[in-house]
Amino acid sequence: MDPPAAMSEPLVSRTPADPPRPTTDELEALPLAPPAATGLREVFRRRYLLGMLVRNTIQSRYQGTVLGWLWSYLQPAIRFCMFYFLFEVMIGRGAGTIENFAIHLFAGMVIVHFFTETFNGGTQSLVQNRSLITKLPVPREMFPVARMLVAAWHTVPMLVILLIPCIALGWRPDAVGMAAALLGFSLAAALGLALGLLLSVGNVFMRDVGKIAQTLTMFVTFSVPMMYPYTLVKDRFGETGAGFYLYNPMAEAVLLMQRGFWVGTNEDPAATIAVHLPDHLFTRGLIMTAISLVLLVLAQRVFSKLESKVPERL
Repeated sequence: MDPPAAMSEPLVSRTPADPPRPTTDELEALPLAPPAATGLREVFRRRYLLGMLVRNTIQSRYQGTVLGWLWSYLQPAIRFCMFYFLFEVMIGRGAGTIENFAIHLFAGMVIVHFFTETFNGGTQSLVQNRSLITKLPVPREMFPVARMLVAAWHTVPMLVILLIPCIALGWRPDAVGMAAALLGFSLAAALGLALGLLLSVGNVFMRDVGKIAQTLTMFVTFSVPMMYPYTLVKDRFGETGAGFYLYNPMAEAVLLMQRGFWVGTNEDPAATIAVHLPDHLFTRGLIMTAISLVLLVLAQRVFSKLESKVPERL
């Protein structure tokens, strides 16, 4: 006996009211919901994603090169050799005023490089990662933080190149000097990340912000005692002018870095500190670091208020 016609059809539940399924293109066009949790704490809680983003950023920089990451050592080494030949051989001791001027200059360059890479990279990070931001539900603060870690990774070879001539000149690590260098890096990291967070979201709404950041970083090189000693500022502008000069947090960071490395290469470190470094260096450094941390908290709050509009702007 043949089964009824209705029984010969596959048993599929049909609901006429069900809407048609969206296509792949329609799904990709839909905006993603913001992540359930945001903020710097959430960024470091997702350390795996952060590490993967840092690795991909580093690999993309050296993609297609033969030497790869070795360029991160070769470039600062060549730069230091050029400075040494110019200031120690051709001119001689920074025009006769500064002992080991090449190390004085390069020590400042290390911290300035770290800051500018963090600042500029953070400012451009959201725009450069638009495809990930619009598809992945991750804390968007992760991208400026990743650029800070990439900047730190590229700073390590510069530190290695700096240490080699320092050790050759008799430098030995001391607790005060290492604390000074660590404080300088903390100051540069907090300030660079705060500005990177603040300007990264601003760059999404107005691309001129990125150009402004690049212009500002050009002034950093000339507004810190790197290519000239701090004593030159004090001699030209007096104690009052030098006091205003030290309101620049990156000038303070450079001096702390020089205290950690350059001072120990001189014949008389105590005399170098008395002549070429300002009074209350650590106190100023701690105050500047505290201010930078407050700025970082404020930048995080501004970022949190605006980050929900980032995907549609991108």
